[in-house]
Amino acid sequence: MRLGDILRVGGVGLRTRPMRAFLSALGIAIGIAAMVSVVGISASSRAEIDRTLAALGTNLLTVAPGNTLFGADAKLPADSVAMIGRVGPVQQVAATGLVPDTSVYRNDRIPSAETGGIGVRAAELDLLDTVGATLAGGTWLNAATEQYPAVVLGADAAERLGIGSAGVDVQVLLGGRWFTVVGVLDPVRLAPEIDSSALVGWPAAQTYLGFDGHPTTVYARSADSAVESVRSVLAATANPAAPHEVKVSRPSDALAAQQAADASFTGLLLGIGAVALLVGGVGVANTMVISVLERRAEIGLRRSLGATRGQVRTQFLAESLLLSALGGTAGVLLGIVVTTGYALTQAWPAVVPAWVSGGGIAATLLIGAVAGLYPAVRAARLAPTEALAAT
Repeated sequence: MRLGDILRVGGVGLRTRPMRAFLSALGIAIGIAAMVSVVGISASSRAEIDRTLAALGTNLLTVAPGNTLFGADAKLPADSVAMIGRVGPVQQVAATGLVPDTSVYRNDRIPSAETGGIGVRAAELDLLDTVGATLAGGTWLNAATEQYPAVVLGADAAERLGIGSAGVDVQVLLGGRWFTVVGVLDPVRLAPEIDSSALVGWPAAQTYLGFDGHPTTVYARSADSAVESVRSVLAATANPAAPHEVKVSRPSDALAAQQAADASFTGLLLGIGAVALLVGGVGVANTMVISVLERRAEIGLRRSLGATRGQVRTQFLAESLLLSALGGTAGVLLGIVVTTGYALTQAWPAVVPAWVSGGGIAATLLIGAVAGLYPAVRAARLAPTEALAAT
């Protein structure tokens, strides 16, 4: 038979039993949609992380004090920022210094124990450009305000204090002294510790809060091609006398680890989708077996009119493949819709890899071939007299 004849004959069973065909195709569609949407949502999430890293840069390194040989907390030298800035490939450097035993309160009537988990940090003027932070409202510290009781709040700190992005020119209590809020930051992806901090000028922290001038986190951006080489010398540069007391990290590695965790989770969900797809394949096989039993008279009549066993076998195998192809196509389209809808709600780029769409269709055809093989062989083995006698 020609291809057109095979498709026409194979579609007879689907047209005569539309509800059964629909339910069987639905099982396949659910499995394929689950697989496509899982891969699509995971790919969209990874694309968002890649886009974020591209915007923020992967060339940011942080330097922080570790511990001494006796387990005590180490300190970075006060001139460690200047020394790191002398490293050739380093393009930007800035630091923050945690001010210990200093809490932030919205007013002087809040119990001292309710600190809200907000830390106070002295900040250098180049901090925003170095870590890629942006202002949600107000202004950043400048050469004038860093000398006086002015504070810029991280995104979480402002929220905990009940101060919105436009809540500048209000006063908060830092270490028993009133500071004026001059700005509020947006969340900082590569330096999340800043989000829960109140940032004051380096000179103001020393003057009003008793800050000792030692940085606790140094942020350094280097040329992309020199990140690893810079990373290898930062500890010795920051503290030449005790490089083993210095910790160097790369904030973008945390986002890369998140991406790896998403990939592992995707594997689990793909397994669930494969089970759903297997269930759909069993449904197709069941439909085809029942179809053979119900259409014995049709098979006998076709055999009596001269149809060969191969033609009967081809008819039922084509019917199974058509049924699976319909379900697979619907599943791929449904998976794309689900992925796109979810990505839009998260403000992610919608990404559905071409291989998963093509693989979904190929998987359904394979399942259709396997599910339809036994019913097709069974139909072909029916003798014309036996099939007609059964009616």
